[in-house]
Amino acid sequence: MEDGFPAPKTFNQGYSLTYDDVILLPHYIDFPTDAVSVSTRLSRNIPLSIPCVASPMDTVSEAHMAASMAALGGIAIVHYNCTSSQQASIIRSAKSLRVPITPSVSFASPVDGLPAYHGRYVFITESGGLPSKLLGYLSSSDYENLKDKPVKIFDYKRDCKSVEYVNWDCDLGKIETLLDEKDSDFLVLERDGEAVNVVVKEDVERLKGYPKLGAGTVGADGEWMVGAAIGTRESDKERLEHLVKAGANVAVLDSSQGNSIYQIEMIKFIKKTYPQLDVIGGNVVTMAQAQNLIQAGVDGLRVGMGSGSICTTQEVCAVGRGQATAVYKVSSIAALHGVPVIADGGISNSGHIVKALVLGASTVMMGSFLAGSTEAPGAYEYKRS
Repeated sequence: MEDGFPAPKTFNQGYSLTYDDVILLPHYIDFPTDAVSVSTRLSRNIPLSIPCVASPMDTVSEAHMAASMAALGGIAIVHYNCTSSQQASIIRSAKSLRVPITPSVSFASPVDGLPAYHGRYVFITESGGLPSKLLGYLSSSDYENLKDKPVKIFDYKRDCKSVEYVNWDCDLGKIETLLDEKDSDFLVLERDGEAVNVVVKEDVERLKGYPKLGAGTVGADGEWMVGAAIGTRESDKERLEHLVKAGANVAVLDSSQGNSIYQIEMIKFIKKTYPQLDVIGGNVVTMAQAQNLIQAGVDGLRVGMGSGSICTTQEVCAVGRGQATAVYKVSSIAALHGVPVIADGGISNSGHIVKALVLGASTVMMGSFLAGSTEAPGAYEYKRS
């Protein structure tokens, strides 16, 4: 008795289907939800506990997103809308955030005035961010009277004599105990003489509300695994050198059209120069595109063209494919070569994640799904009535 269409029949009719064009039929359940394993692979050599990847967007993936995703068993790909040294610094910072707490405080450099948006504390560091050497701090009571004054924040700072420092890899339980024992409102996590994070009491309470944290996505060095996006220009070869030295675990070639001579040459360069580094190619939507990159040596494929929330490839270039069809077709050939597929774009609800995985993807890339969260780059606006 035929009831619905099997996948080959659905996707071999010549139509381009999106996630919303497809619905899965229910079946019989004889297992509890906690018996389900969603462990998977990002690439040939990188296992994940959950099939979730934070997109290389400057509104999504920087240090705190990378640490938080790794802590939950996923991974983030750090964007490259910055200099190579800044991108490398983000990766080093992410790998130093053993406890994935996003600080609810603000940071400033010695030459800055009071930040436009700030919480209970403003910390002054040499670079104006983290990781960096801590020079001092101000509390909300300190800067109440500085409002609208054209002053350098450094001139009004408190020194660091009373600041409690702990090692960067201190676990959450010890941090909570120390905050109580020292009767302190915050602790500074330090590595190699630099502050890598600031933990305030309420941050600890918030983290305790996370889903249960397991071992996380940890590399051979005992630190979080973090991916890095790069392009295919000659200058990206130099960028990659900085990223590898910073500890990047996988390189993702970020291009709307992955099937190009430039990407193929970059893939071959990476595999020859850094044989220990997995490289993910893309984006692709056809079996022929995928075949070219697989032959070049990719360890993973990124699938999607024009399906992302801010992607205009289909409108501007008149090329692309419905994401459901793209994932199914590319996964069909990638599976024959043991190459995992990342479904990139079109994920706006949990049902889309399920559809992508059922259609053959090993992981899904999440952009707008994660943007605006506490862990994403950006600052809160505090408005006082």
